[in-house]
Amino acid sequence: MFLNGLITNDMKTLALNSWMPAAFANVQGRLLAPVRILHRDDGFLMDTEATTREAVLKLLERFTVAGDFRVTDLTGDTAAYSVQGGEAAEVIGTVLGQAAKTAPGKGLKSQLDSSGDVWIIRATHTAEDGFDLFVDANDAAQLRDKLMAAGSQVISEDVAETLRIEAGIPRYRIDMDETTVVTEANLDDAVSFTKGCYIGQEIIVRIKHRGHVAKKLAGVILEGQSAIATDAKILSSEEKEIGRVTSSTFSPRLDRTVALGYVKYDYLSPATPVKVISHDQEHQAKVAELPFVRGSWYVEANSV
Repeated sequence: MFLNGLITNDMKTLALNSWMPAAFANVQGRLLAPVRILHRDDGFLMDTEATTREAVLKLLERFTVAGDFRVTDLTGDTAAYSVQGGEAAEVIGTVLGQAAKTAPGKGLKSQLDSSGDVWIIRATHTAEDGFDLFVDANDAAQLRDKLMAAGSQVISEDVAETLRIEAGIPRYRIDMDETTVVTEANLDDAVSFTKGCYIGQEIIVRIKHRGHVAKKLAGVILEGQSAIATDAKILSSEEKEIGRVTSSTFSPRLDRTVALGYVKYDYLSPATPVKVISHDQEHQAKVAELPFVRGSWYVEANSV
């Protein structure tokens, strides 16, 4: 009941051994922190980005004196790994057993092996099939060694960033922040439009009933390979300013520079011609549907 009044999704539908995306919003419906909530038999484990950890703790701790519950920061006691790619399921099956790789889309599995108790959810950060693993920090090195022995490779932050943008996944403090309305950032799966009152509900539901947000996170594909500045302006073909870039990268799979950015609603149709103004240069581009790349996640994970 307590969490349900603070987050955008419906906790009443979160069964034991399952998880859901959600968000903390302010009274204006603007995003304070995106989270994932895992319902375990020992309580609710809340997973959020490093940049929003302190905000989430403060939001929860201010209410602890009013309720019969406690909040513990497990950041230092927990390690998280993500296995992504077309062979992710095979790696997970090799390391944690064949049953582990069948974790359903919103299911949560606990797998006990010599690496300790590993909590598994199926999630993508790359548009490829993927699994996120949560384990006690004391068991993290052993689990990592097993993942590596099964064929996993560690990728750099630069590669991870390229894959993230290709997958159209926003990051807090990069593509969204406390000025962003929750539904502008394509977080509709983190919102219940039917549950009772929660902070920010009035604005979020009003926008839903109005039909759409004024602007929304979208993809932009440039014609070639160009370095694009953060906050570069996006113009319509009539030279009207219609948005801004939040992050960009060169996509090896598309052989193009691609960018995430907020675009006004009237220009969101895929293939709409636009211009990006960066470093005093004009770049021809077009609006694209997200994700830019539809990898194995759209075949493997959605079929489970």
